[in-house]
Amino acid sequence: MSIFRKVLDSRYFIWTLLALPSIPMLLALIENRPGAEGQAVLGSLLHETGEFSARFLIVAMAISPMLALLPRSSFWRWMLRRRRYFGLAAFSYAAIHTALYLVDVGSLREILGEAAEFGILTGWLAIFVFVPLAITSNNLSVRKLGPRWKTLQRGVYFAAALTVLHWVLVNDNPGPALANFLPLALLEAVRIYRNASKPRPARSAAGELLRGKASDRAREL
Repeated sequence: MSIFRKVLDSRYFIWTLLALPSIPMLLALIENRPGAEGQAVLGSLLHETGEFSARFLIVAMAISPMLALLPRSSFWRWMLRRRRYFGLAAFSYAAIHTALYLVDVGSLREILGEAAEFGILTGWLAIFVFVPLAITSNNLSVRKLGPRWKTLQRGVYFAAALTVLHWVLVNDNPGPALANFLPLALLEAVRIYRNASKPRPARSAAGELLRGKASDRAREL
C-alpha cells in the first residue's frame, strides 16, 4: 500500500480535514473582545458552526443514496466506510453551536424564555436527537444493540428535518437552508423511486401450489 493511500485511509487524516473549519473559528474566539464587537463575533461563529453542522450531516446522509446511484464508485464506497466520522463531526459542530448560543444569550432566564419559541425549540430538539445517535456511533453499540441500532440511527432523518426548520425559522429566510438540503432531498427521492420501481421477485410455482393448498384447507374449515 502506498504512503498516499495510507494517509487517505488514516482516521487521523479524516479527523484533521473535518476539524479544519474550526481552526479560524477558534482563533476568532480567542481574539474575541468584550463589547459590541465581541457580540458580533459570537453571532458570526454561531451561524458558522450551525451551518457546518448541517453540511456535515448532509454529507453523511447523502452517502447511501449516492452509492445506490453509483454502486461501482470506489469513492463513495470509501466514503461509506467513513460515514460515521461525518456524523460525529456534524454532532461536534452542533454541540459547539449550542455552547456558543448559551454564551451569547448569557442568562439562564433568557435561555428558558426563548426555549418556547419554535425556531429555538427545533434547535434544542435536534441536539437532543443527535445525542443518542452520537453516543451509539461506535462498534460496541452496534454489537450490543443489534438490529435496534439501525432503528435508532434512523432518527437522523428526524434530526435533519428539525435542523432544516431551525435554520429557516431562526434566519427568517428559507433560501440558504433549502439550497443546502434540496440536493439531499432529491437524492433521497430518487432512491425511494428506484426502490419502489424494482420488480418484485416472481413467486415460485411450488410456493403458489403450497399457498393454494393452504387456501383450500382454510375454505374447507
